[in-house]
Amino acid sequence: MEQILKKASGLALLSLLAGALATPQSPPPTPDPAKPTPPSKTEGSQPPVASPDTVNPKNSKEDVSAIGNRNVGKGVNFYSLEKEIALGKQLAQEVEKTEKMIDDPVVTEYVNRVGQNLVRNSDARVPFTIKVVDSDVVNAFALPGGFFYVNSGLVLRAQEESELAGVMAHEISHVTARHGTKQATKGDIIQLASIPAMIFLPYGWAGYGIYEGMNLAIPLTFLKFSRDAEREADFLGLQYMYKAGYDPNSYVTFFERIQADEKRRAGTIPKVFSTHPPTPDRIEAAQKEIARILPAKQEYIVTTSEFDQVKARLRNIMFSKKARDNGPGKPTMRTKTEQAEKQKTQAPGTDNTSDDDRPTLKRRPDSQP
Repeated sequence: MEQILKKASGLALLSLLAGALATPQSPPPTPDPAKPTPPSKTEGSQPPVASPDTVNPKNSKEDVSAIGNRNVGKGVNFYSLEKEIALGKQLAQEVEKTEKMIDDPVVTEYVNRVGQNLVRNSDARVPFTIKVVDSDVVNAFALPGGFFYVNSGLVLRAQEESELAGVMAHEISHVTARHGTKQATKGDIIQLASIPAMIFLPYGWAGYGIYEGMNLAIPLTFLKFSRDAEREADFLGLQYMYKAGYDPNSYVTFFERIQADEKRRAGTIPKVFSTHPPTPDRIEAAQKEIARILPAKQEYIVTTSEFDQVKARLRNIMFSKKARDNGPGKPTMRTKTEQAEKQKTQAPGTDNTSDDDRPTLKRRPDSQP
């Protein structure tokens, strides 16, 4: 059964209080020990921001009722949508060459369903392909053209479905606003201006490297964005999760918990936030947006029992995988670095054949003449 956060109006609250005063007070119900207590908000977090009853959007970008009928990805861009999809498909192939995917049908179907619901309530102009990466890193990333990857670590770190939806909506916003190809276009303009004689190759950027602890041989142009792009993704992502029915305050709550983790133990901010961390100004901007342009609703989706079930299932999958990987009888691999260090510690002239770890060959007794 879905746990729904219901927001009553002031008059309804007064009527309830009046009714309570007019009738005898009954003792509070005894908590049922069989029912789990819902997760509490982060200690020290601010109370949820109230949405206004009516809003006056200044333009279509602030008008949530116009979502789907506005061009949020406008701007200088050398790439058509067809080229952007082709590029994303090429980059997605590189991701799936190096990263292992979660193939459990229950987990993948659930994450895909949550994501596609957000896509339907967004300004997306391309279809989305959503997959779950087998990684403990709290992360999600969307490539140009709608190729979207959610790490298992993000699902396990979220306490509520709305928190997961908030991060996913943020990444979907990078695609709807076409941040990747617009940023690549800027790089191409700089290259063309500095090297007039160069031959323009659409996918020929430097800057390949490791991203978020994964060996992704793809340009960081499509994964790391400017502060303005991150702010726009925050702005749009809050609108998308709101239109899909989720409580937008959950996005702020997730940010605040990440901040609290960092204060308790420095260096714990997930790599997904390392370049553009959940700074106080981003949190404040999100709260202002909720209070200014998102009209109040009677109820929001905070979490579902299915989220809890899928999260428990995924946790069991990850535990089983680690138990298999660390089980007895597994071969132990020695790295080149370890071998080089051992050679350095050997005295000059020492015969390497005395290494205890080297196999010893003996003739079998029955093979002697």
